[in-house]
Amino acid sequence: MSPRPSKPPAEPPPAAIDPLPPPSRFLPPDFDRHRPLAIIAGRGDYPGLVAAAARSAGVPVRLVVLEGETPEALAASFPADETARMKVGQLGRLLKALRRFGAGAALMAGQVTPGRLFRGLHPDLKAARILFSLKRRNAETLFGAVAAEIEALGIRLLDARSFLDDHLATPGWMTPRTETLDEEHLRHGIEIATEVARLDIGQGVVVRKGTVLAVEAFEGTDAMLRRAGEFKTDHLIFVKTVKPRQDFRFDVPVFGPTTLQTMHAAGIRTALLKAGDTLILDRPEVLRQAASLKIQLCGF
Repeated sequence: MSPRPSKPPAEPPPAAIDPLPPPSRFLPPDFDRHRPLAIIAGRGDYPGLVAAAARSAGVPVRLVVLEGETPEALAASFPADETARMKVGQLGRLLKALRRFGAGAALMAGQVTPGRLFRGLHPDLKAARILFSLKRRNAETLFGAVAAEIEALGIRLLDARSFLDDHLATPGWMTPRTETLDEEHLRHGIEIATEVARLDIGQGVVVRKGTVLAVEAFEGTDAMLRRAGEFKTDHLIFVKTVKPRQDFRFDVPVFGPTTLQTMHAAGIRTALLKAGDTLILDRPEVLRQAASLKIQLCGF
């Protein structure tokens, strides 16, 4: 009797396909919206905007509260078992919290006070070892080292623009024109800002009719705008751009209500923002306020 032909091996069931479109073009193709997203929250409205947008996309959210940085109102809006509190620099504690959350991804949102790189930092043993190993100690090297530790756990550190696609600067004039400026002066400002960013000095400049009045460095955007305003002159142009190899996991240029008010106080009525890269915090409200203050915003 001939042996019965063996049955072909059963094919594995097809992988489950998420029927919903990706909630952001900045997410990796294999992003799992069913696993918790841990938001490492700095200052301002940025972390809250990300949390709300992620939740509306059906993503469970957990919050890492940095003492003295994260808005307390945001921390209070999360259940205690969905938060972890720590001081800036407690890397070992951060990694334990991400494991406890069962996080599939993490996202850094909101600035940490720049001066903490030099004072007010509370490194634990794990962070101290990293600090000792760094030849250069700046925001890029520090956060880059933290990113490597997070991803070593199998947790994806996301592009910090994720979920906020609708809040990014777009090409062209986003508000009514209120000031006529020479196109050559606009191009000059973009060229200067691009070169300053390439040299890793800063991401913003203020120019006037072909003259550079102020360059952003460690002090930040608002301090630069206030310095430029001390010249008490007209036709000032603020330009915000990105570095050629910007790491958007922890370094996203932001334009928000505070910067808008600083521009107004300094007498600066024009801002050029890198389209697709600059985050306008609560974009609809900022554009409304800008129009009310007769400040014109343009994406380039």
